Parts: sequence; structure tokens; C-alpha cells
Amino acid sequence: MDLWDRLATLPAVATAPDAGYAVLVPLYEDENGTVRIVFTRRPEHMRTHPGDVVFPGGGREEGEDAVATALREAWEEVRLPAENVVEILGGLTPVTTRDRTRLIVPVVARIDRPDELVPDPAEVEHIIEPPIEHLLDESRWVTQPWHGHDLWFYEFAEGMLWGATAFMVRELLEHLR
Repeated sequence: MDLWDRLATLPAVATAPDAGYAVLVPLYEDENGTVRIVFTRRPEHMRTHPGDVVFPGGGREEGEDAVATALREAWEEVRLPAENVVEILGGLTPVTTRDRTRLIVPVVARIDRPDELVPDPAEVEHIIEPPIEHLLDESRWVTQPWHGHDLWFYEFAEGMLWGATAFMVRELLEHLR
């Protein structure tokens, strides 16, 4: 069973009524057939989660579902056109961050990567596109205590993946194993 077949087992995108945010978990095959995932690194000047490695995403607007929010935010943050989303593969478990009052709904999608992704400098300092096989390598992950809990961390040259985003990635990787 290949990676795309395994991802077909993802549950449907959650429709949690108290979800205030959604993120797109974009996956694509590069010209060599390597499956990659798209993250962004937030600038240090951001009011929330400065410098964090995250998925493109943000707050839901009136009348949007999680998929619409994730697609809009991916366009705003990295100029990923909605028509480049080949397939919504499913969702991951909604999570919270330090703000426990609103859920974040992860939307996993297979994309046709455009020739260029353009970061919005107000929201994105770097675009990070590692091969999924690097994330599957357990030796690259570490756990550290944070406020009484052990959290997963994964270091990129551009920044640290941790917290809610790391939780989402670890769940995604379970579907791929």
C-alpha cells in the first residue's frame, strides 16, 4: 500500500461547531516522486506563536467551514490557489494551543504544487517543504517537558516544529506507518 492509499483511510474533516481555526496540511509529490509537506515559519513580530513552524491556516470567517478556511488561509499566506488542491484527503483530530477556547481543525490535502509559493511577509517568514520520509524518521524527533507535559519537537534549519503542529504531524505519520 503506498502513501496515498494509506492517507485514504483518514477520517472526514471534523465539523466541530466550536472550531475557530483551520489549517491546511498540504502534501505533494515533487518531480522526483518524493512526497513533501508544506509548513511555514511565522515571523518573530507575530502577536501569537512568533517564530513557530506551523501549517498555513487561521481564523474562520462567517459562513466558512474548515475546508474553506484552510483553503483561503493557504492562498493568503503562501499563494496556494484553491484549484491546485487536487483532493481533500480527510482530517486529523482537532486540537487546541495555549488558547484552549477554540479548536483548530486540520484539513489534509493532496496538492499540485504551483511553480512558486509566495510567502506573505506579514504572516510567513519561511516556507519549509521537507520530504515526508524525514518526518517518518523517529531518530529526528525528541520529546521535552513543557509545563508538566512531554511534547514532541522536530528541528528544521529554519525553526522548531512543536506543540499543536507537532501533534498533528505525529497523528498524520501514524496513518502512514
